[in-house]
Amino acid sequence: MLYKRVLLKLSGEAMLSADGKPIDQNFLSYISGEVGDLRRNGIEVAIVIGGGNIFRGLSANSETGLDRVTGDNMGMLGTVINSLALKASFEAHGMPAVVMSALEINKVAEFFVRDNAVRHLEEGKIVIFGAGTGNPFFTTDTAAALRANEIGADLLIKATKVDGLYDKDPKKFADAKFVKEITFAEAVERKLRVMDLTALTLCEENRLCVKIVNVFQKGNILKAVEGNETGSLVTY
Repeated sequence: MLYKRVLLKLSGEAMLSADGKPIDQNFLSYISGEVGDLRRNGIEVAIVIGGGNIFRGLSANSETGLDRVTGDNMGMLGTVINSLALKASFEAHGMPAVVMSALEINKVAEFFVRDNAVRHLEEGKIVIFGAGTGNPFFTTDTAAALRANEIGADLLIKATKVDGLYDKDPKKFADAKFVKEITFAEAVERKLRVMDLTALTLCEENRLCVKIVNVFQKGNILKAVEGNETGSLVTY
């Protein structure tokens, strides 16, 4: 394997079922199988998942009566719910897992401590980071970049619903062009929506590459870790 320790960034929207239920049991089983393939190949796996299937902080506005800070706090709690669902699914598939939260919720998750997270990974546990960075105004993309660098991940995999990075939204524009490989600087200059600027800067400054793959194509995550050309690569 090209990489030994990876952090997988999942969107909360991926958890939505076809009939609109916030947590899709079929997806949980599916992603457990994909992560299981990594572990069987000796890969240490950490995960950050969004909370958009439950609540997005950016949804807070004057019409809802919620300010941005309250909305972001609600979104962070949504990621903890998703993290617990992932943990339960992984353990049901015979894989030990632990949820570590940036907010102190000791009855349901460990408080994030970097050294403890690394120890869990070395012991063969899947580590799921919940509650984002623990602060409002930061996205879960930034949380993924931060945690990946803190634990010394070799690669950050951003799992999406499309095949990789495009110069514009392929769902809206038929002439959207696929971008196979690009540098962080180029992605910022061209305003490509890889991740938010804070996340990109964290990865660039710490020389951590980002691989963007379609999570719904079976085997894609393992291919990314093998160094296969699937998806798009953002590099320094």
